[in-house]
Amino acid sequence: MISRDELLRQGFQIATFAAGCFWGVESIFRKVKGVKFTQVGYTGGKKENPTYKEVCSGNTGHAEAVELVFDPAVVSYNKLLELFWELHDPTSLNRQGPDIGTQYRSAIFYHNADQHHAAIASKTQLQRSGRYDGEIVTQIVPAGPFYRAEEYHQQYFEKMGREGGCIIKY
Repeated sequence: MISRDELLRQGFQIATFAAGCFWGVESIFRKVKGVKFTQVGYTGGKKENPTYKEVCSGNTGHAEAVELVFDPAVVSYNKLLELFWELHDPTSLNRQGPDIGTQYRSAIFYHNADQHHAAIASKTQLQRSGRYDGEIVTQIVPAGPFYRAEEYHQQYFEKMGREGGCIIKY
């Protein structure tokens, strides 16, 4: 398997999304044609190299997130944004399904100006669509350090022989 860094050297792009339980989000993104690599981890917080237990405490400020590397010739960033919005309830503040806390917040961590503009446009369009009664609370913030989660979290559902994902809509 080609490493994340090698894929990036080959010109593929990176995207980072938080939409609740990272197991289910990763499982769905892994099935998208053009997504070459995924990993779950923690981002958006203040502690370096946090553990799962620390993130779950809600005291580190991190979100459970999925980092992916994709081939923009096969799948566009806008298509990934469309899937992101479908995966969860973006009007639910710090909660997805039964999971409650800032670590389960909805966030787009952009890696460049193009992603930033695309994320804002996508969120604005969705809010104006009338699909949701409430305000979309998804954060759109610059990507910072991404800390890979413990190995047992990576491709969790595949390791467990399960299809599907977490309950991410409530």
